[in-house]
Amino acid sequence: MPALEKYIGAKHTRNPHTIYMLRLADNALILGQRLSEMCGHGPEMELDMAMTNMSLDLIGQAKLLFEHILTLEDLAPNADVLALTRPLERYSNCLLVAQPNVDFAHIMLRQFLFSSMQKRQYEALLNSNDSTLAAIAEKSLKEIAYHIRFAKGWVLRLGDGTKESRDRMADALSCLWRFTGEMFTCDARVADAVEAGTSSDFTKTYSDWKLEVKTILSEAGGLTPHENTRMIMGGHFGQHDDNLGHILSDMQFMQLSYPGLEW
Repeated sequence: MPALEKYIGAKHTRNPHTIYMLRLADNALILGQRLSEMCGHGPEMELDMAMTNMSLDLIGQAKLLFEHILTLEDLAPNADVLALTRPLERYSNCLLVAQPNVDFAHIMLRQFLFSSMQKRQYEALLNSNDSTLAAIAEKSLKEIAYHIRFAKGWVLRLGDGTKESRDRMADALSCLWRFTGEMFTCDARVADAVEAGTSSDFTKTYSDWKLEVKTILSEAGGLTPHENTRMIMGGHFGQHDDNLGHILSDMQFMQLSYPGLEW
């Protein structure tokens, strides 16, 4: 068997361009993995297929980003190693995408909150000085438009449906809203990426995002997020909880158990 260290433990990087792309890739990878858990468990076949397709979209986005990163910097032998063998603290996804699949209301609201942010984040990449990254963003935006349309439709239907469906959506909002502020924080890594020309500063659209989301929530049975919610952050800097740990225990099993595995 090849030496384990050859295949495990992607190298660190200090390149702000690479660091930011890893954040984008990790967001897509982890949410894609979360959605994949619902394959065969959707409330009906059409919804099962829709969630599985969204999972494939997101994992496809992550794959393109990881592969592009490796054309710029030698961090790992291949994209699988870069994506699937890092320790928990080396993942830089936002906390929202790792939140568990409590029920269909949670899944749809999580998707809507994230995808409506991701749309703004990827639009900010269209004028990147990295033409390949801009092309990945352009392709991904077509998929993201569907994710938003699908998730928003179900947020509205459940919020404005029966008492039970509204209660479930209200519970989802109470659980998930506290993770949304992190997505729009203009931290040092965002600032460095903007300075490097990787992206424009999409975090300036936070107010517009909140207005859009609150409008939809209001139409969904008059749901309203708590204004003074304390936002929980840290995922972008590797400060994760057991939610991501459980995901990684499944997602990384094959790569860590069989180093150098090739399909």
